[in-house]
Amino acid sequence: QVQVVESGGGLVQAGGSLTLSCEATGNIFRLNAMGWYRQAPGKQRELVASITGATTPYYSSSVKGRVIISRDNAKNTVYLQMNSMKPEDTGVYYCKVQDLRSEYDYWGQGTQVTVSS
Repeated sequence: QVQVVESGGGLVQAGGSLTLSCEATGNIFRLNAMGWYRQAPGKQRELVASITGATTPYYSSSVKGRVIISRDNAKNTVYLQMNSMKPEDTGVYYCKVQDLRSEYDYWGQGTQVTVSS
């Protein structure tokens, strides 16, 4: 079994910064894709950023230029550094990781991010 736990959410003023962390523990062979999703109130969950091995990270157009995704493979951890935050960044941020061998996706429980104007 694999457990995924996000941390680092909270309340921040517009223009501020926040860094989210996501650690995967348990029966892990090796992690392939790791990504961050967010779900704003009343909206569908959307992909914010993802990173796979040594490939160029993906960023949604809504965050490109303001967000950096990075990973520490030794710690099975992925980070999301968010800068110049906007009220529309508000939502629950979920982490998803994929096990390379099983190709199974594991989700965290989410962490709330609120950006005040």
